[in-house]
Amino acid sequence: MNREQMIAHIGHRNAPWDMVVIGGGATGMGVAVDAASRGFDVLLLEAKDFGKGTSSRSTKLVHGGVRYLEQGNVSLVMEALKERGLLRQNAPHLVSDLAFIVPNYSWWEAPFYGIGLKLYDMLAGKYGFGKSRVLTSEETLQRLPTLQTEGLRGGVVYYDGQFDDSRLLIHLAATAVDHGAALVNYMPVVGLLKDEEGYMNGVVAHDEESGNEYRIQARVVINATGMFTDRIRKMADPESSDMVEPSQGIHLVFERSFLAGDAAIMVPHTSDGRVMFAIPWHGHTLVGTTDTPIEEPSYEPLPFEQEIQFILETAALYLSRPPKRSDVLSVYVGIRPLVKSGGPAAKTSSLSRDHTIHVDPSGLLTITGGKWTTYRHMAEDCVDHAITLGRLREETCVTKTLKIHGYRNHIEDLGNLWVYGSDADAIRDIAARDPRLSTPLHPALPYIGAEVVWAARQEMARSVEDVLARRTRALFLNAQAASEMALQTARIMAEELHRGEDWINQQVAEFQVLAKQYSLQ
Repeated sequence: MNREQMIAHIGHRNAPWDMVVIGGGATGMGVAVDAASRGFDVLLLEAKDFGKGTSSRSTKLVHGGVRYLEQGNVSLVMEALKERGLLRQNAPHLVSDLAFIVPNYSWWEAPFYGIGLKLYDMLAGKYGFGKSRVLTSEETLQRLPTLQTEGLRGGVVYYDGQFDDSRLLIHLAATAVDHGAALVNYMPVVGLLKDEEGYMNGVVAHDEESGNEYRIQARVVINATGMFTDRIRKMADPESSDMVEPSQGIHLVFERSFLAGDAAIMVPHTSDGRVMFAIPWHGHTLVGTTDTPIEEPSYEPLPFEQEIQFILETAALYLSRPPKRSDVLSVYVGIRPLVKSGGPAAKTSSLSRDHTIHVDPSGLLTITGGKWTTYRHMAEDCVDHAITLGRLREETCVTKTLKIHGYRNHIEDLGNLWVYGSDADAIRDIAARDPRLSTPLHPALPYIGAEVVWAARQEMARSVEDVLARRTRALFLNAQAASEMALQTARIMAEELHRGEDWINQQVAEFQVLAKQYSLQ
């Protein structure tokens, strides 16, 4: 993927695009993949970097949602479990099975959760990841040696999926490009175009790098901007009422030693009514999440002190070594674009995770809500609507069996480059040609200089943040280490992107300010 080539493609095009997608997160990228793989001409425009918002800040799980089953939303659970299976089938290099254990400290928990998780297994059908079963206390501690032992009666184990969200997003972007789509980051949509009858027929986009403005014609304009959904809708109709109720959740990252063993912990009921997870992820322990209503969305939301204390206190109930504030290597915050329902008194934790499609009177098609696991089904639904709305030719969705870019069944031999799938060989070649690019950029993390080159050369990374936050996960795993990697990363990128010393200094300074927001030290 090459940004200059994408920009040139926009500039040289005379005919309207079949679809212009606004938003480069999971939903928008899923729509681009679906539409491009059906043969439509697709342009996706992202205001910042791909996945800058919610889509890089998830709990890193591909799951049906045990909590939604308890709420009685069986249809959402069944849909998510099926999509979970399809995602593992189509992207085995990025989606893997993970055992989750519900620890039992009361006599009633084993039969209660055991029955519920058997139903979870049944709903998964042929897309199941493994059978749940009740564990003795000895079996539970064998799987989770660092679990709190006092009062432990046993546990229930079940199986779900785990993934790297921003890496999957970049591979979806590459998949869309492989099928002919054009994608541009750092090109916000600043206006919407309408014909004489007031019907939507394009967008006005601003290239943040060159300063150029583009008037782009389209048969259908799709708003897939997640937490910023209502901002785009108000461009079409300033009087439109809000669809999204934003809620933020935080995750704390610790050393792997806090969760020794081969399984994750799932706490089905916390004091705020949410599920809490403690999971192994990229050699670290990830604990979250909270659910706090907020007034306005932002790209870099900050954690509230009560959220930090809530996770530390809840984790201490289940881990034999209670984590302290000083143990936190990174804290990241994501905003859920929940669809409004139930009036102003509704708790955000009870709002639906189903997606919603809306067409306003001018013809702007909006898709919002949903969750990472169901992105493919959401995209299929959206493109079906877009075909009808834009009077486009009927084409059948092919993404149920479409292999995601980088598809590779066996990743064991790829070492720390496993998230790249079949692209790992090209990164190894870069490292082999220049030994300076083959060693870790920091002793605390596995990332090497060749990955920085690959990100700038093939994955449209434009800043140090793009590389250390989303092409690699350095910032999310260890904020201090990421900060110390910034200068070397900037120098490698500057060579690739033909930037000077001033750019390097500015990038390092900006990233180090950002990294402080991810640190509690």
